This record gives sequence, C-alpha cells and structure tokens, in this order.
Amino acid sequence: MHVVPRAATTADPFNAVAEPRRRDILTYLAGEERSVGEIVLRLRLAQPSVSKHLRVLRAVGLVRARRHGRSILYRTDPAAIRPLHEWTKTFEHFWQHQLLRVKVRAEMKSRAPDMNREKEKS
Repeated sequence: MHVVPRAATTADPFNAVAEPRRRDILTYLAGEERSVGEIVLRLRLAQPSVSKHLRVLRAVGLVRARRHGRSILYRTDPAAIRPLHEWTKTFEHFWQHQLLRVKVRAEMKSRAPDMNREKEKS
C-alpha cells in the first residue's frame, strides 16, 4: 500500500477548512471582528487551540488581524473565502436536485393519508 503524504494545513484554504473548529471560527468571525478571548468564550475552546487555529487561518489568508490597543482583532476575509465558495458552487445542482426529491417525496406522503381516506369513502 502506497501512502500519500498529507498536505500541510497551511498549504491552502481547502486544507485549512477541513478542520471543523476552524470552520466554526470562520463563521463566528464573519459577523464582526473578535478578539481571541471572545472566540474562546463563545466557542468554548482552549485559548492555545484558538490561537493555533487562527495562526493557520491567517497563514492561508482566510482571516485578517488588526491591532487595536493591546488586543488583536480577527475577522474573516470574504475575498479569500470566494474560491471556496466558487468551488462548492460547482456541486450546487446536486443539492438542489436532492432537495427537490425530498420535497416531492414529502408532498406524496402528505397526500397519501388523504387518498386513503377517499378510497375508504368509496
């Protein structure tokens, strides 16, 4: 069996967002700038873990940081997220097709009791 070496998480945004906690951080930072302390409290993660994840996200350009007094505030960089969005958009038609199938199936099931009652009346 040939083992393929795994790419570093700082190699590109796709590797960086493979980690669920990083996605949580990106989502939390999308609304507004936050300090490490705010992220720690909101997401209930250890401070060293948050700092490590932020370091990775900054290295791939998904998060920006700016100094404000003694704090550093972090924010998701929407322009850097765009390639991720564009790539996932490629698969959007699969999701829409699945949602349509679920909708049709739900409608059929909701009509089934009515059809059974009509048959019983006849």
